[in-house]
Amino acid sequence: QVQLVESGGGLVQAGGSLRLSCAAFGFTFGNYNMGWFRQAPGKERDFVAAISWRAGGTYYADSVKGRFTISRDNAKSMVYLQMNSLKPEDTAVYYCVAKRLTIGTRPNEYDYWGQGTQVTVSS
Repeated sequence: QVQLVESGGGLVQAGGSLRLSCAAFGFTFGNYNMGWFRQAPGKERDFVAAISWRAGGTYYADSVKGRFTISRDNAKSMVYLQMNSLKPEDTAVYYCVAKRLTIGTRPNEYDYWGQGTQVTVSS
């Protein structure tokens, strides 16, 4: 059974940091591109970051470039999102996602989704 389980969300002040983790189960992790999306109240799900299965190439939304870092540990079937210099507009539910073949930036391109973890940044 495929599962993506996120952790690490919480409440943080603007300028602070959080590290999200995602544990993957039930599929061959090393063959999948991994990523993060987020959804703020009343808004669509937006691409945040992704990391490729092959060479670990990384991709970021313009809004988080230079502040967020995605990484993966294939031996542990884990993907991480280090979030620094957080802003109130980063407040959202963050979702871990997985897909085969190529990196994608649209939600409907991804095969597997976690349940999400809430990140709240206070001003």
